[in-house]
Amino acid sequence: MSRTSARVLDDLELYTRIFRQMLLIRGFEDLVQSLFLKGEVYGTTHLYSGQEAVATGVASLLEERDRVAATYRGHGHALALGVDPQALLDEMLARATGVNGGRAGSMNVTSPADRLIGSFGIVGGSIAAATGAALALSRTTGGVAVAYFGDGAMNQGYVFECLNFAQVLKLPLVLVCENNRYGEYTPFEAVTAGEIRARPEAMGVPAETVDGMSVWRVREAAARAIAHARGGNGPAFLEALTYRFVGHSRSDPGAYRPEGELDEWRARDPIVLLRMQLEEEGAAASELDAIEQEVADELERMRERGLAAPFPEVLPASEFKD
Repeated sequence: MSRTSARVLDDLELYTRIFRQMLLIRGFEDLVQSLFLKGEVYGTTHLYSGQEAVATGVASLLEERDRVAATYRGHGHALALGVDPQALLDEMLARATGVNGGRAGSMNVTSPADRLIGSFGIVGGSIAAATGAALALSRTTGGVAVAYFGDGAMNQGYVFECLNFAQVLKLPLVLVCENNRYGEYTPFEAVTAGEIRARPEAMGVPAETVDGMSVWRVREAAARAIAHARGGNGPAFLEALTYRFVGHSRSDPGAYRPEGELDEWRARDPIVLLRMQLEEEGAAASELDAIEQEVADELERMRERGLAAPFPEVLPASEFKD
């Protein structure tokens, strides 16, 4: 990035907080992965590493009256909304102090107090949940419902049922497609015809494609989508072009990626890009270094507390009834 580039961050303090949040999400995922490899994390995991700009960019514009439905790759969505990172880590470790008492695991985290109505293991399931939430919100608080989902969800039939329903009723729904180029192990071009944004546009739903590695570009586009939905104009669609730096899940080494592709995307790491822009616009390198160290120290304390936390009580068989 050139040292003569134009100013693009409208609020340096806000973007510094977003930088910290993105660091927390990346560090959290690295910690979960290391604990998983040591046998401390139960079940499977789907990490958000590389996609941090999407969740943080959108969440930074949401209000208390809004609601969010996440995917099974939902740790980043949860942290961006303000879910307590310690409680989230404890949930990964199946501890009683977890956000869902240690019983939801990685894919099914829910935190109504933080506006997270659920994380959904079914591909595209977040869209149906958010559509229902949007229907409720349209009759109550006036908030918007946001659904995150991957590019693979765009080939599910009920996605279009939800889009049609929301457009006909002008529901306050924002659909955020995190196009990370792969549906599990398959390149999206191999299974998806045409452009993703053309599908909602065919129903009259405004759609925009944005650089999902740039948090300020995500914020700009999300602001337009949220304003459209909040204004009573019906749903809006945002396609964020992003990339996951890890495999689909714990058992995926990512061997199907073309040689050099991961390196190309890592060169556009959203955290590195934001740090460069912050320094470009006046943030002190020492301040940003201090934030990085603070996050690293916080994660280490979280690891120690999480591993020391108790497991949920196991009820005797006599407590269960047919």
